[in-house]
Amino acid sequence: MNDNLLGTYLKDRRTRLDPASFGFSATRRRTPGLRREEVAQRANVSATWYTWLEQGRGGAPSAAVLNRIARALMLTDVEREHIFLIGLGRPPEVRYQATEGVTPRLQRVLDALEFSPAIVRTCTWDVVAWNRAASVVLADYAALPVEQRNVLRLLFGNPHIRERQLDWKSVARFVVAALRADAARAGASNELEALIDELSRTSPEFVEMWSDHDVRSFGEGTKHVRHSGIGMIAMEYSSFAVDGRPDLSMVIHNPATREDADKVRMLIECREFMSVNRV
Repeated sequence: MNDNLLGTYLKDRRTRLDPASFGFSATRRRTPGLRREEVAQRANVSATWYTWLEQGRGGAPSAAVLNRIARALMLTDVEREHIFLIGLGRPPEVRYQATEGVTPRLQRVLDALEFSPAIVRTCTWDVVAWNRAASVVLADYAALPVEQRNVLRLLFGNPHIRERQLDWKSVARFVVAALRADAARAGASNELEALIDELSRTSPEFVEMWSDHDVRSFGEGTKHVRHSGIGMIAMEYSSFAVDGRPDLSMVIHNPATREDADKVRMLIECREFMSVNRV
């Protein structure tokens, strides 16, 4: 058994790097990759200490030092997480990444869910991808300006979305609590400030709910949406993490009964009929 997992891994990553790419001479090297002192120089640590780290001496490094070493070795996010897990026994603090969309592959997953409204949202509850069923059952996201594709803005500022909720106050309180938990988990508390300020100026109800400091896990449950002409649609929803993107969640709503599925199908067919006749 190797009891120096961190040192072994760092040495392996070091030997894979091209010295010339970092401005170091590639001549007169007995082994491939960067030298220990070159990694130490890039990480702003002493060469002696870094040598001890690779050799399994000197104790556990700090999180700040591991982050500098990760940058020095040009580690990917998953590699950076790995050295934290084997070096400190925990993952690193989450680094929030702003998102403008999803990969074509993930969009195809959404589109394959023909009669199950599905969205991908950020930890600040911006909707960045959706399928056709979501656009007719939840909201017509494509028709909204990008900045309005936010669940909180729609709940507190769009009267049509508000009227669709079976129990608006209960839904809004739950979403506010889940937003607080999601943003903190993804390290996006600073990015949330502008949205909180905006909603606080426009909605006294939001101020009341945000002041409760409740946190909730979104997880799974049942959602009811009211549509004129066909009545209430009940859907069971589940939330899934997007691998490698702690700031993204995919939420899938499955019609609770066959009758609910027929209502979703009816809304989609009606939208298609209107689109054809508009052309």
